[in-house]
Amino acid sequence: MEYFMDLVFRHAPIGLIFAEDRVIRWCNKRFSEMFGYRPDELEAQSIEKLYPTPEEYERIGDIGRKQMLGLGHYADERIMRRKDGTLFWCRVRGQSLDADAPFSQSVWSFADISDNRPITEMTMRERQVAKMMAEGLTTKEIARLLEISPRTVDVYRTRLLSKFEARNSIELVARLTGIPM
Repeated sequence: MEYFMDLVFRHAPIGLIFAEDRVIRWCNKRFSEMFGYRPDELEAQSIEKLYPTPEEYERIGDIGRKQMLGLGHYADERIMRRKDGTLFWCRVRGQSLDADAPFSQSVWSFADISDNRPITEMTMRERQVAKMMAEGLTTKEIARLLEISPRTVDVYRTRLLSKFEARNSIELVARLTGIPM
């Protein structure tokens, strides 16, 4: 049975990792291919190397830890970085083996969704605002979570509208999420 479990893990059609304290212990072929590495280049490495910046690694880790505490699971869509430095959109789902210590041991799935999502140069704050807009949060909710003023959120929203050539927030969210309009 163990042989078949290993076979399933290694050849799953989606990227999978088993991590301990945000260090990759095992990854499957699809995961390593998605990021442009060989599996042996990723195993025993911090997942930080796959984030656009160390700040995003810390920020997303803090959010994930808070959401996983007690629940044991987390999901989001985020921009990740390949070995060659290119950025791409990724759907991430995580399950902790211990909901009270979310990152001690966890299983994560990664799906490359870049075919459905445009990659446009954005600052970290623009990515934060865009992600929260796509989640359906209001300007006030975004401002409270990011600890900035609602007017500042509006400034970022205006920049995003311009960058994505969207006429309104609905069209912007559609472009951010890859939904055809």
